[in-house]
Amino acid sequence: MPRPITRTLHTERGRDGQVTGRTRRTTLPSGLRIVTEEMTGARSASIGVWVGAGSRDESPTLHGCSHFLEHLLFKGTAERSALDISVAMDAVGGELNAFTAKEYTVFHARVLEEDLPLAVDVLGDMVTGSLLLAEDVEAEREVILDEIAMHEDDPDDVVHDLFAAAAWGDSPLGRRIAGTTESIAGLTREQIRRFHGRHYRPDRIVVAAAGALDHGAVVRQVRRAFGRHGFLDGTAAPLPVESTTRVRRAHGGEVAAQRPLEQVNVVLGVNGLTRTDDRRYALGVLNAALGGGTSSRLFQEVRERRGLAYSVYSFAHHYRDAGLVGVSVGCLPAKLDDVLGTVRAELARVARDGLREEEVRWGQGQLRGGLVLGLEDPGARMSRLGKGELVYAELLPIDEVVRRVEAVTPDDVRRLAATLFARPEILAVVGPRVRR
Repeated sequence: MPRPITRTLHTERGRDGQVTGRTRRTTLPSGLRIVTEEMTGARSASIGVWVGAGSRDESPTLHGCSHFLEHLLFKGTAERSALDISVAMDAVGGELNAFTAKEYTVFHARVLEEDLPLAVDVLGDMVTGSLLLAEDVEAEREVILDEIAMHEDDPDDVVHDLFAAAAWGDSPLGRRIAGTTESIAGLTREQIRRFHGRHYRPDRIVVAAAGALDHGAVVRQVRRAFGRHGFLDGTAAPLPVESTTRVRRAHGGEVAAQRPLEQVNVVLGVNGLTRTDDRRYALGVLNAALGGGTSSRLFQEVRERRGLAYSVYSFAHHYRDAGLVGVSVGCLPAKLDDVLGTVRAELARVARDGLREEEVRWGQGQLRGGLVLGLEDPGARMSRLGKGELVYAELLPIDEVVRRVEAVTPDDVRRLAATLFARPEILAVVGPRVRR
């Protein structure tokens, strides 16, 4: 019978040489992975169940199924009702939530150190033992339809959905995560149950935890909580050798939607980088310097110097085989043309000349500070572990990530900007004025 395999991934030390954190991974015979980081001095712990299934795993008839399933796993198991699940966390002052992304779904909790076994048990019960009752499907269907209507009322959500649709078309990456009114109305309980059985398998799940914990204890707790319904029975087949992933290119084009709003919401972007592209560190520096804060080029030029918009920022989305880079702006309709002209001019200038050395340093400092300061929180550390283990080829020590950020040069940024901003433009506009 195969035995669990445990490995210490890396150890962190303080300036005095004392151990401040240790990251370990245990892989169970079923293929489920447990990754933890012990944080010296912490009194709480965060845990997440990262499932390698999201909206891009859906066919057109299953559009919105992964998000629907996320809701349903809170509705009760053979051991706990929906109220029991809520009370279990509320009674200890804990937090329990979930979210669905395009490539994964995450169920997570944060509790005091002594309540971590309870959180593990609740999450394991939800993920492996939910009943998915017909009456719960119908009740939650109405909740999700309300959620879709709420997003339709948010112009920022609408414009980013339009941007993704313009980039990827009628493909899973181009569709909204929550589904549409029509797709949610058509989903059946049996379709959702089959999706759960097909995608919620041990070899597609990572349990990540960080904070005040002991790795061995967490492994024992996970084996009990996830094994009660026979979920961990059997041995995972060897993972197939992956061939080189074909990069998916975004389409260029323009799309618009009329809304009776006071502002126009705009997203202007281009095809980006995959999540494992070595140039992603240079893109992180470029993104920070271009539109990542109040000192960024876009904020200074669009808002401070010209007064064209209240909010302007840049972003980068990474997927296993695709990516997007863009700028998001909200402005008055009369300023739309000036805003687009200014943003395009800044992108062209960066593509031609790159960033100044001090801008590169500012971008590196913003990334470094955001990374290190964010990781003071067990929840951020848990997210880094879960996402790194599930979707990246490697889980790097924080010091190595910082080293790679600091190794980015102005030439790296200039070459990348010249490549990115020469690509076909994607434009999405939502507001009272959609024709220019």
